[in-house]
Amino acid sequence: MLNPRLAGRYAKSIIGLATEQNQLENVYQDMLLLQAVCKSNRDFVILLKSPVVTPDKKEAILQAATKGRITELTAAFNRLLIKKGRESVLPEIIDAFIEQYKHQKGIHTIRLTTAVPVSEELKQAIIDKIQTLTPMKTVEMETVVREDIIGGFLLEIGDTLVDASISYDLNKIRSQFLNNDFIYKIR
Repeated sequence: MLNPRLAGRYAKSIIGLATEQNQLENVYQDMLLLQAVCKSNRDFVILLKSPVVTPDKKEAILQAATKGRITELTAAFNRLLIKKGRESVLPEIIDAFIEQYKHQKGIHTIRLTTAVPVSEELKQAIIDKIQTLTPMKTVEMETVVREDIIGGFLLEIGDTLVDASISYDLNKIRSQFLNNDFIYKIR
């Protein structure tokens, strides 16, 4: 069950507590670890959302999976979620935390989609260009490889999409031919 308002509230509270205790960076690393666990292990997320598994079992499994890898603050937060019966919202809380953390730190995430993997030099050149052309000073890049775009790239910066892919150009030409844009109409 998606509950973005609840996830946002919990994320805001853990950010506030972590900031107060000067552990924000450590908790951010914990959340990245938990996000990786949730994304790589579908059964873990199903377990968290299962009403059949008792809260004690969920707590034991969560502690076993993260023992020695997360801070005590994050472990206490996880225990609180289980105690309140909100463990099913943990993946959404993690995403909300990371989003709020990046917003607070002024980190912007861009997504580059290409047909083939790109080199680190090209990634850095794109980040440098974006930093000089926009007010964004801290930029993270996610890269996605999709062969269906044939060539070129798609660049998502916030709500803006720059489509410089060959598949876009081919579709545009196809629609022009279907609309008969190249045929003069004779009366």
